[in-house]
Amino acid sequence: MSVPFFRPSIGENEVQAAIEVLRSGWLTTGRKCQEFERNFAEFLGGGVEAIAVNSATAGLHLAAEACGIGPGDEVLVPTLTFTASAAVFQHLGAEPVLVDVDPVTLTIDLADAARRLTPRCKAIVPVHFGGWPCDLDAIGAFAREHGLKVIEDAAHALPAHRHGRLIGAWDTDACVFSFYANKTITTGEGGMLVTRNPEIARRARIMRTHGLDRDAFDRFSRVGASWSYDIVAPGFKYNLTDLAAAIGVEQLRRAHEFQQGRQAVAEYYLQSLAGLPIDLPPLAPGNGLHSWHLFPIRVHADARRSRDELIGRFGDAGIGVSVHYRPLHQMSFWRARPGAAGEFPNADRYFEGAMTLPLFPAMTRDEADQVISLLHDELG
Repeated sequence: MSVPFFRPSIGENEVQAAIEVLRSGWLTTGRKCQEFERNFAEFLGGGVEAIAVNSATAGLHLAAEACGIGPGDEVLVPTLTFTASAAVFQHLGAEPVLVDVDPVTLTIDLADAARRLTPRCKAIVPVHFGGWPCDLDAIGAFAREHGLKVIEDAAHALPAHRHGRLIGAWDTDACVFSFYANKTITTGEGGMLVTRNPEIARRARIMRTHGLDRDAFDRFSRVGASWSYDIVAPGFKYNLTDLAAAIGVEQLRRAHEFQQGRQAVAEYYLQSLAGLPIDLPPLAPGNGLHSWHLFPIRVHADARRSRDELIGRFGDAGIGVSVHYRPLHQMSFWRARPGAAGEFPNADRYFEGAMTLPLFPAMTRDEADQVISLLHDELG
């Protein structure tokens, strides 16, 4: 029996919600998108505003633009992340400065960040890697000391928390979530920018849809002067559709259920794989919750099989695995950029043996046992 890397949990409520939108006559950004934004803000708490977008990448771009990041600025970004975390700043003319990660949590190393600071640095981007909640108290103190904006990449982090406070509800400038197909909740493609700063929210809403001063739903749902609008900035096309938002509304109701399903599999892995020549991901801090978006392991250099050999064995067995991530400083484009030079020993060491095991809320015990048995057979 094959085991996919991920299988989305889509129920009849999501199907019916999508059908209702299809029958409504309004498919793009409208009432369902507004409902999704309201519900998401209420879910997080903390007085945040939520702006729905068509991807987390779009949300990061909007957040960076609204925070005033531009030409000549530098931004601290962990090297162990997907390229979007850094690329959005490049699009604004800023320079991402890559930073090593903590060897255990695989999140940004503040000591290394401090070494790479220059007077041009304007922001720091903590990435909640795999769903492990970053220490936002320490990051906030670092940012205040050095006068930096904090833009969280929380693509992996719903509904992770520290001290009972959900990621997204902290005192950062902006936080961005992803609803890609394998995330805790999905809209197929999509994302959400959240912020407690009303000016950032206002700017992001304007830039989300071409820099218009009115959205399409407002223009076409009101009687009179529906054609009238102004362009106040050279914006983007980053809005989320009602069709996607309707799925998101239903998925959000199940966010904690999905996290619990993921955590059950993660705990079974942790128990069953202990003692093998691999590093296992850390549990959440004692006062926090891990979203378990990913279950990354590191195969030891002296193990019987290398990482690449193991990936081949999993492929032969029909079991989906992946690698998250090859560090950005090893990629052709980022290797050549200013700020990418230097040593990144923790990220390099992790990547040499990095492999991500399949993990999804409805994963069965039999499916997990296939993964566990193969690892024991090859490494035990």
